[in-house]
Amino acid sequence: RITMTKKTLKPEYQPGGAQRHVIIDKAVKYIKEFPGLQANKMQFLLEEVGLSETEYLEALNRASNGELVRVALGD
Repeated sequence: RITMTKKTLKPEYQPGGAQRHVIIDKAVKYIKEFPGLQANKMQFLLEEVGLSETEYLEALNRASNGELVRVALGD
């Protein structure tokens, strides 16, 4: 039987940490460059990586070059 253990981020990479932007930058790259359904990417980033919904939406907006906000605002 194989058991997966969840890794813990160093404090500086956790929410509120000085290096949190690194995790969000990597999330942007993951959203943009890796194949797969967006719903699966969202689930992974929220549940496995530990992004908040706000951080996920920020990464998604950056990955879409701001299109998410433009659509939401009706521009």
